[in-house]
Amino acid sequence: MSGTSALDGLDPALSAPKRLAAMALLSRASGADFAVLRDHLGVSESDLSKQMSALVAVGYVAVRKSGRGRGSVTTYQATREGKKAYARHRTALEAILEGTVTT
Repeated sequence: MSGTSALDGLDPALSAPKRLAAMALLSRASGADFAVLRDHLGVSESDLSKQMSALVAVGYVAVRKSGRGRGSVTTYQATREGKKAYARHRTALEAILEGTVTT
């Protein structure tokens, strides 16, 4: 079977709902700290850490830590590559929902 599949544009790193939701927020903001993302997604700290580590590993998110101990702040920012990947994934999802295929 050849041709273009409606699934071709989907990014496995963004197929997980929590990572997709995080990228949706980060793609529209200059950045977000750990607490904002945790509250936005409604997940535990360990779950958020796992999801964000996956996005950092593929280069879609940059992480910055400031301070030490209880006063430390972890901030995440979508990279240029991450924003592009999110846009492609979103376009593919829209095509699937509309019943069209993108090339």
